[in-house]
Amino acid sequence: MEEDQELERKISGLKTSMTEGERKTVLEMVQATGTDRHCEDHTLGNSLHYMIMKNPEVEFCGYTTTHPSESKINLRIRTGGTLPAVESFQRGLNELMNVCKHVLDKFEASIKDYKDQKASRNESTF
Repeated sequence: MEEDQELERKISGLKTSMTEGERKTVLEMVQATGTDRHCEDHTLGNSLHYMIMKNPEVEFCGYTTTHPSESKINLRIRTGGTLPAVESFQRGLNELMNVCKHVLDKFEASIKDYKDQKASRNESTF
C-alpha cells in the first residue's frame, strides 16, 4: 500500500515542497524504471522492447531473463525527461496489443476467405 502511494507521488508531477536535489533523484527514479514481469520470456520481452523503443522519447529499453529455467524477465526503461517510464511502458503494451489484434483479425479473415473459396470450389464440382 505504501509502495503504491510512493509511486503515485513520484508520477504525479513531483511535489513542489521537495528540494531540487530530491526532485532530481525522484525524477531519475521515475525515468529509469525497472520492472519484473513473471511468466514471460523472450517472446514478450523482444516484442515489448521493440514497441517501447519506437517512442522517440525513450532513450533506452532493455530486458534480461533472470535464468533460463525461470519464466521471468527484467525490463529497464529510461526516458529523456518529459515522459515517465511507466507511461512509455503502458504505451508499448497498448501498441503491442493493437498489433496482435490486427494480426489476429487478418489471420481470421484469411481463414474465412480460404474456407469460402474451398466451399465454392466443392459446390461447382457437383
